[in-house]
Amino acid sequence: MKNILLAILSGLLLAFGWPVDGFPLLLFLGFVPLLIAEFKIRNSKTKFVKWKVFGISYLAFFIWNLLTTYWIYFSTPFGGAFAILANSLLMSVVFLIYHMVAKRTGFKASASFFISFWMVFEKIHLGWEFSWPWLNLGNAFSAYINWIQWYQFTGTFGGSLWILFVNFILFKAYLSYNEFKEKTIIYRAGFKSVVMIGFPILVSYLILWNYEMPKDNISALILQPNINPYTEKYNTNDTKIGELLLKMSREAITDSTAIILAPETVFADGTILPGFDNSEAAFFGRQIASLQPNLSFLGGVSLYERFSDSSKVGPQSNLLRENDWFNDYNSAFLINNFSENQLYHKSKLVVGVENFPYQDILKPVLGDVMIDLGGTVAMKTTQPDREVFTLKDSVSTAPIICYESIYGEYVTGYVKNGAQFLSIITNDAWWGNTAGHRQHASYAKLRAIETRRSVARSANTGISEIIDPTGKVTHKLGYEKQGTLSGKIILNDEITFYALHGDYIARISKFLALFIFLFAIVGFKRSKYF
Repeated sequence: MKNILLAILSGLLLAFGWPVDGFPLLLFLGFVPLLIAEFKIRNSKTKFVKWKVFGISYLAFFIWNLLTTYWIYFSTPFGGAFAILANSLLMSVVFLIYHMVAKRTGFKASASFFISFWMVFEKIHLGWEFSWPWLNLGNAFSAYINWIQWYQFTGTFGGSLWILFVNFILFKAYLSYNEFKEKTIIYRAGFKSVVMIGFPILVSYLILWNYEMPKDNISALILQPNINPYTEKYNTNDTKIGELLLKMSREAITDSTAIILAPETVFADGTILPGFDNSEAAFFGRQIASLQPNLSFLGGVSLYERFSDSSKVGPQSNLLRENDWFNDYNSAFLINNFSENQLYHKSKLVVGVENFPYQDILKPVLGDVMIDLGGTVAMKTTQPDREVFTLKDSVSTAPIICYESIYGEYVTGYVKNGAQFLSIITNDAWWGNTAGHRQHASYAKLRAIETRRSVARSANTGISEIIDPTGKVTHKLGYEKQGTLSGKIILNDEITFYALHGDYIARISKFLALFIFLFAIVGFKRSKYF
């Protein structure tokens, strides 16, 4: 019973440390109760040790996943249940493998293995077809940007390492005190923890105080039309949407406005890709861009391409009937009066909504379980490169579509291709007025810090905002509000260490985890505590 209570405590600490309402200091001891419970079970003489370890870890991770990502249920009950249950399972498998290694090694080796293997798990979650990196530990500080200015060097994996390292300092202190009963052990552990938590925060403030904001900037106008995705979005044609965006633009534009942003798939009728230049989206894009001679319009559009040539069929193509296929795109476009129309197709897809993972294996078993969130239910087609859109005077921006904004290394691809600021277009209304859209908006601040790029974020509804290169929100429009935001977007050509090297901490962790795992398999006898 005590082990179950310890698992519940871990789950609650991890959940209550999560943004946007949680306090991240709790995460520095969030794993400790679960590690204590595993240690007790490992050293007990009971049966079914592995099953008990798996059970307590699943309970802890289920509580964490449930309390922080319950909001998925509001868009899809099946998807919400699957995400919570499956992610809890994957986390529990990681913990179980740690248990198996800990039985065969000492404290330092097992602690190093858990830290590195957990980050390998987080890295896998960024790249495989069941990708769900929402609860990667480094995301937890998105509401406390003054603590993590050093993310420009490490990305979010620096935050994950930080959290896990402190947890093991406290866990080791518990083991030592449990054996020797000396208060000095507690004092030393407390001092180490304060230093390990406080020093990175101090470094962050020093970086922030010494950071020189780039001088170049442009004026942006962000549109938030507030169209209900369930009752209006796919029942309102592109003409009406275009008229609304044009009206909003006319009322808020200034002489200095250089770019106007509209949300993801704001033009949702479904436009034939080869005919985009003659579409309603392109027509109203040109109308808005013509409001000023140097103005560009960036928005989202649903595109498709139908074909009968089997040689064009790709892994993301959809079959309508025999010899009749189509590619479906969730795209961003940019239109102005001084260059050709520019298009980018979303390439980090939402599992089950835009992407059927491992369909060659799963489709024969599960059938077609793509989730209907309005419009056409189909696999989306992606593109391999991170295309950058060009405005007047060679100013460039990253056209980031919705879910793509939670992938740190992915976003650096735009920066390395020349993006001077990040444009995020999204539709967060699927989840209702829950923590979901607030977390998603908060994660955008991480991308600003990692790349030192301003963010212009246009949401169909809540939250549209402008974020400066330090992650500070300078302008904001809240949930279920129709309106506009006007503000300065700071331009930057600097390439940060993280933008240049990406998730190098995770890559190093792969080798460390593999080395310790092989070391454990050899069968070295562990000591009782260390």
